[in-house]
Amino acid sequence: MNVYLNEITGIADAITTMYMSKRTHTRELEERIRRVCHCVLNENGFLEQSDYEKEVYAEMNKEFDEYMSKLVKWGTKHITMLRFVDFSCTVEGLHRADQDDWDAHAMRFNNRIIRASTRLATFDGDEISDYYKGKILPMDSAISVDPSLFHVPDSIVVDGETYVRSTNGYIREDLKDNKDVKRGLYMECIPSKFIFKCNITEFAHVFKERNIDSGANPEVKELCERIVAQITAKIPYFTREMFEKIEQ
Repeated sequence: MNVYLNEITGIADAITTMYMSKRTHTRELEERIRRVCHCVLNENGFLEQSDYEKEVYAEMNKEFDEYMSKLVKWGTKHITMLRFVDFSCTVEGLHRADQDDWDAHAMRFNNRIIRASTRLATFDGDEISDYYKGKILPMDSAISVDPSLFHVPDSIVVDGETYVRSTNGYIREDLKDNKDVKRGLYMECIPSKFIFKCNITEFAHVFKERNIDSGANPEVKELCERIVAQITAKIPYFTREMFEKIEQ
């Protein structure tokens, strides 16, 4: 399974929210916040600086640290603040059953999740996710390993209808190329792919439900933990402890 954190956006907006309620906001302050974030963060919204950049932007880094420390402190209680921060992830190779588990949180993503379709793509019988490799052997894979152990006809007749061999089973002959029918034979171990977007506050709920200490499937736990690890690596202020503190 591959997990890619694509970008983090909205940090300048989230910092700006701290100065609204008590009317300490000015346009000059907001422009300063945006200038600091523009200099400190890279084009993907990550805090990744060379030694030279750390030296050049030393004052702005100090300012950014003060902003972010306050944002994390107050954003865990006033959760709308952290809703201004979005992150985008692309996931490859999660098995289909676990994708369905992750998809259960689509509301938390504001329905911003698009998945690989089993209708518009074809899967071979031996395609399984990394989690299942070495644990299961689909029938098509077993047949390819030792065909002599199995007698699998190319076609069979049931109730007067001819069914032809396909991935994981048989399909009525006149429907053998129908993608809607073919996917009825796909197993839940097939690897899938999707991209999703979520804000920090809503992801806190997903984290609490799917992290390593939850009752989730092992691959979902791994996915959750790898996302949090990457977010923390790119923005060290956003830690698993912060996600645990965010009130729901």
